[in-house]
Amino acid sequence: MPTPPKKSTRSREEGRRSTRRKSPASPIQGKEFNYVLQLNGEDALLLDRYQDILAQGAAGFAETSYNYLFDNPDIADVMYAYERSGGNIGELVRGMLQHKLSLLKGQFDEKATVRSEQVGRAHYRLGVKPVWSLGAYRLFMEHLRRLVASDPQIADEDRDALESALIKMIFRDMAVMTEAYWRTAVEQIREQRDELGVEQDLASEILGHIPQMLWTVDIETNRISYASPGTRGFCDRELEAPIPCFYRINGAERERVLTAWQQVIDGQPVQLEVRVAPDEQSERWYRMAFYPAANRRGRVLRVHCLMEDITDSHTDRERLEQLSTQDEVTGLANRALWYDRLSSALAVARRNPGASVAVMVLDINQFKMYNDSLGHEAGDELLRQIAARLQKVLRDTDTLARLGGDEFGIVLPLLQDTGRAVERVVGEIINSLSAPFSYRGKELCLSSAIGISVYPQHGEDAGTLASHADSAMYRSKWNAAPYLFYESESSTASATRHLQFSGQLHGALEREEFELFYQPKIDLGSDTICGAEALLRWQHPQQGLVLPKQFIPVAEQLGMITPITDWVLDTALEDSKHWSADGSQMPISVNVSARSFQAPGLVQGIEQSLKKAGLDGRCLEIEITEGTLMADLDEGARILRKLSELGVLIAIDDFGTGYSSLSYLKRLPIDVLKIDQSFLENMVNSPKDAAIVRSIIELGHNLECKVIAEGVEDEAVRVQLKDLGCDLVQGFHISKPLPDAGFRDWLSKAAG
Repeated sequence: MPTPPKKSTRSREEGRRSTRRKSPASPIQGKEFNYVLQLNGEDALLLDRYQDILAQGAAGFAETSYNYLFDNPDIADVMYAYERSGGNIGELVRGMLQHKLSLLKGQFDEKATVRSEQVGRAHYRLGVKPVWSLGAYRLFMEHLRRLVASDPQIADEDRDALESALIKMIFRDMAVMTEAYWRTAVEQIREQRDELGVEQDLASEILGHIPQMLWTVDIETNRISYASPGTRGFCDRELEAPIPCFYRINGAERERVLTAWQQVIDGQPVQLEVRVAPDEQSERWYRMAFYPAANRRGRVLRVHCLMEDITDSHTDRERLEQLSTQDEVTGLANRALWYDRLSSALAVARRNPGASVAVMVLDINQFKMYNDSLGHEAGDELLRQIAARLQKVLRDTDTLARLGGDEFGIVLPLLQDTGRAVERVVGEIINSLSAPFSYRGKELCLSSAIGISVYPQHGEDAGTLASHADSAMYRSKWNAAPYLFYESESSTASATRHLQFSGQLHGALEREEFELFYQPKIDLGSDTICGAEALLRWQHPQQGLVLPKQFIPVAEQLGMITPITDWVLDTALEDSKHWSADGSQMPISVNVSARSFQAPGLVQGIEQSLKKAGLDGRCLEIEITEGTLMADLDEGARILRKLSELGVLIAIDDFGTGYSSLSYLKRLPIDVLKIDQSFLENMVNSPKDAAIVRSIIELGHNLECKVIAEGVEDEAVRVQLKDLGCDLVQGFHISKPLPDAGFRDWLSKAAG
């Protein structure tokens, strides 16, 4: 025969429980009671003859029984509990009385035995104790004996025999009922014992499969009274109390374990993590937990012990702790740890009169441009290289952290000559970042803006000093300064303006708050207008006209510079179409910021604007600074070549203020060099400035570029520039920037 499939342990146990519950209990044999009490047919006939007479006093006995039940507080509690559970006390009492009256019928067959047995089992379920039933039987017997002795309807010769028959019947019912009561109790105990056995078997099975090791130590005998299968399997020697396999615990940890055991003997539950060697080749982390079990006087009798492998969770926790204080990209301290170190440095400084703490916040100006154009992998590598360079110029006692994005924080503790120390460190930081960075063969140049605050001059707590350094950093960025110290009024105003512009820039395009002003360019050779530069202005609803240097950095940080640049291109090209009366097209110059220049899709956007305006590429001149171009020379060259293929002219703005190396000029399709205004301010009275301007003009001409000077404020400068061979000029001496309508009027007057 095929072997039937095995049931699961749970199924087998449930099956056994179900079988036990359904197995009928062996019935009580009434014949044994009849034999012992000598009940016979004559007793039955005698009781049957006088049944009606004996039942006549039932009402009186019912009242006596009812009073008996509720005069006893313990019995009354059982009755009330029965009523609270939904039972009817009246029906219960009537049922008890009817059962007793049924004894008067003289029936002592097996059916009568079953009825008495049911009463006993019901008493057990209700909580009616047998001793309480004895009292009820005594009252019933006394009631019947009075009837037998006094009722005239009973023949005198039958009184003794009738009383004997009644005693036998009552004793029989009481005995069967009590036997049933105790049988029920024993059956329940047996069932509970069997249930407990099943649970014990199940517990043993569970304990045999769980990975934790469990054992119990008897303190009186210092012996292990229980050890789980896992505990026995872990130890290859005899289990020694109180700690099995104590020899496997790392030597440096054993003293801690012994101390913990002493604490648990004193009544304290203890947990600790220790290193344990499961074998000779490895070592892992285990959690040990000791739980004392004491008597009423507080004396510890047993200790329940647990030991489990937590190596993975311990490693994960260490990793999380590291991540909570360390920047994942650079390995530097993160913002939380930086603040903690700053707070510690301040606490030390407070205990050392005259000591200062300097706080620096450093922001990388070109990072977002590289990150957007080259990808996050390049951005992460650049951050790591920056972190490495900064670490080299700082002391071991200084704290360098990455605060987020391209922002770094520095804490210089315990400074005495603060100004000199800070300027030295700042100088070294700037020098360390001046050399180009490298990524996949490309040279990436960057600059930084550094804000500085000093304890105690600029604040007493970490939050204030960090906030002030951050404000100084933003002021440094907006003013194109390499570093600035905190200044309360200006930095607060800058921060307030930054927050204000951040919220209002988002809807400025939709609300048509931007406007272009145009400044004409004059050809010095013919004294005729040869083009114009488009200059963006923001007509702020509260502050009036806002210049680009105030809001362009904010727009770049918010990622809004691309749609603004697109709007400038479209508007400038469309306006320029209507400036010439003879139909010839006047070139328009547009400044492109560093972020816009490196943004993906710049070339496609310019091409689209030209097509929309229906103009040739030669009608547009794009102005970029040296710094923008040199940030990524290879990528910059690629973009310029694409623009040149469209016919777009390229001008280098603020020429002479950036990089000293000019070798890049011959490699790029540059059409115009724009002399920075700073060289013109003292040119008339300064031979050196005049020599610089002459050199730039000659260099531009040698490279076949036109040269334009911006910021021409008076006639003397215009004349000198013409004498030096400069091609074009623009500035307030010619005309201030004008809106489109004003520029048209100026053109009309200039033509007349």
